[in-house]
Amino acid sequence: MAKSTIGVGIIGYEVGRSWGATAHVPALRSLPEFDIAAVATTRQESALAAAKDIGLPENRAFASAAELAACPDVDVVAVTVKVPFHLDLVRTAIAAGKHVYCEWPLGNGLEEAEQMAALIRDSELRGAIGLQARCAPAIRYVKDMVQAGEIGDLLSSHIFATGIMWGDWVNQPNAYVLDGANGATMLTIPFGHAVDAMCYALGEFRDVTAVTATRIPKVRLVETGEFLDKNTPDQIIVSGQLENDAVAAVHYRGGSSRGANFVWEINGSKGDLRLEAPIGHAQMADLALSGGFGKDRQLAPLEIPATYRWAPEGLTNPALNVAQSYLLLADDLRDGTHSAADFDDAVVRHRLLQAIEQAARSGSKVTL
Repeated sequence: MAKSTIGVGIIGYEVGRSWGATAHVPALRSLPEFDIAAVATTRQESALAAAKDIGLPENRAFASAAELAACPDVDVVAVTVKVPFHLDLVRTAIAAGKHVYCEWPLGNGLEEAEQMAALIRDSELRGAIGLQARCAPAIRYVKDMVQAGEIGDLLSSHIFATGIMWGDWVNQPNAYVLDGANGATMLTIPFGHAVDAMCYALGEFRDVTAVTATRIPKVRLVETGEFLDKNTPDQIIVSGQLENDAVAAVHYRGGSSRGANFVWEINGSKGDLRLEAPIGHAQMADLALSGGFGKDRQLAPLEIPATYRWAPEGLTNPALNVAQSYLLLADDLRDGTHSAADFDDAVVRHRLLQAIEQAARSGSKVTL
């Protein structure tokens, strides 16, 4: 790109609590490659409040995505709103000739994701997808260790984790996740991010079997105490073989555990690796890595080399992994490379999630 900095316009911002506020803005502020050029919400009043919080002038606060996308200083439109609105907003950005960074899930289902990927392919634009767990330093290091043969032949992988939401309570801003029709489920969000990191590091699934269940169908709304219906699974167990013949299993459950909330063990013929985090959302967690090799009788902490962290020191999650994703996008826009996860990667992941849903419905193995 000819400009010295890349201007980002953020769609979706709620002061102090939205993903745009807690992850994207801190990430972008830390990166000299980027400027926050504009912000848009659905109302001028909230857009002005967002601009004030970010430190933007009032003329960079917009009440529509179309106005933001038309702003000449916006090079990349960041879509950070709820899943049902992604398709229309991505279309608007592409129609205005702007690159897109869209949060995951890309679409409300595979069909929408395929539509957006096709729009990007038909343009000269870039569509980055917020699958930022694959940018976590620990995940990148694990991928390289496995590929270098440091644990020998890959034999198996097992993840056990929790979703925070989808348990027995929910707060009002997140109540929409209880309805599977909105596309923001435990399968698509925490499971989706974790399984993407696993597949990125170890390889894609060849086939899957799955069991899903809704074990807590009534959920307490914390603000009022009333009970809401949950019509989406709060227990997900998926197993299968990867393309490299390794066996993999992933179990997510709603809520939080008194014990482990994220544990990922990778077993090889010459060693074992273990990633742990205090929450089940690998995309926003600080992952601790341990390993054991050869004659080791137990795991020991492993230090992640500094070369796997590109974002500035002092930046922490949830902004850290988002910043790492933005830096890959900056490289792509500058050099014409394809290092950032893109809409085609998102389609691959949506296709896996659809296969899991099919396997759960049918009770049969589904081949990808």
